[in-house]
Amino acid sequence: MAVPLSYNFRNLLVRKTTTLMTSLGVALTVAVLLGIGTLVEGLRTSLSSGGNPLHLIVMRQGSTAELVSITTREQYDVLKVNDQVAQLEGQPMISHEVLSVVNLPLRDDPESVSNISVRGLSEIGIKMREGAELVEGRWFRPGMREMVVGAGTHGVRAGTSVGDRIYFGRDDWEVVGVFSAGRSPFNSEIWVDSDLAGTDLGRGSSRSSILIRAFDAGAASALQNVVAEDQRLGLEAEREDEYYAKQMQSAEPVRMLGVFVAIIMAVGSCFAAMNTMFAAVANRAREIGVLRLLGFSRFSILSSFMLESLMLSLMGGILGCLLVLPLNGIEGRMGNWVTFAETTFSFTLTPAYVGIGLAFAAAMGVAGGFIPARMAANKEVLHSLGDR
Repeated sequence: MAVPLSYNFRNLLVRKTTTLMTSLGVALTVAVLLGIGTLVEGLRTSLSSGGNPLHLIVMRQGSTAELVSITTREQYDVLKVNDQVAQLEGQPMISHEVLSVVNLPLRDDPESVSNISVRGLSEIGIKMREGAELVEGRWFRPGMREMVVGAGTHGVRAGTSVGDRIYFGRDDWEVVGVFSAGRSPFNSEIWVDSDLAGTDLGRGSSRSSILIRAFDAGAASALQNVVAEDQRLGLEAEREDEYYAKQMQSAEPVRMLGVFVAIIMAVGSCFAAMNTMFAAVANRAREIGVLRLLGFSRFSILSSFMLESLMLSLMGGILGCLLVLPLNGIEGRMGNWVTFAETTFSFTLTPAYVGIGLAFAAAMGVAGGFIPARMAANKEVLHSLGDR
């Protein structure tokens, strides 16, 4: 027969101090793991939100990012008349865009300067970003040195309020609006007129990339093949969602560091749990003997102590999840090694990560409790009753 659960609960409550300290160690370990997880998930959500599977980003062959790519007006004109390109109000949904960066300081720390992406695009380019909506001011006018700033950048960078002026290219540009693009990476950008930006940057009629909306998934694949097979173009097309997914490599070192620290802390937490359970076994030697005399098997004793260790670690796991919960939704920012600019995102704690945290805590409880539980189960009855 099994040892009643009330026995394990009572023993945890009797040893309040050791229970609390051991659970706290597990909680901190889980909190570190989930803290890094919420950061990575927030960045992943932000980047995946920017990708439309019907959009293709066309860049020069071999280019890893728009910032280092060059596409010409002639290449744009060739792709513009392809019958696989979707139409909007009789106009092809294709945008010839230029990408650059501008240095801006933090609102509360003028010494902290970072690169912010400046995207030159046309009116059709704005309409292709269906999630973007104006929240303050107005959109820029073609041919004017005017800017609209993403809400993520506007929230943290100085000089980005409506009416402010930012030096970019050859002159000052006036901020005339603020737009929100949800959680997408466009929220971290500044948008300007493509033609004027190209002139100010000395690009002439050349731009960085070409964004194309295909009719459907089949048309998108056909367009990719057309671009790849036409050697005269010297271009390559990539689905927009895949392009942004590759940018997750920026978060990979952070994720690996977080996992490494969590594993090191987990080893310490396992030893803490083991030490606590060894002490419990030593202090309850007579209880173990009495349980054996009452007819409880060695397996029942093993299961009971394993369960107690598991309960101890799960308490810590739940506490760790509660410690990380306030991070959910907090705005963060990280340098993007692909775009060489800052990306803003929101820390995101998902049910899946909560499950991972609790499973991690349970694993620590099992690892830390097995040896003490086995020792308790192997105690001889008479020897246990004779311990003081």
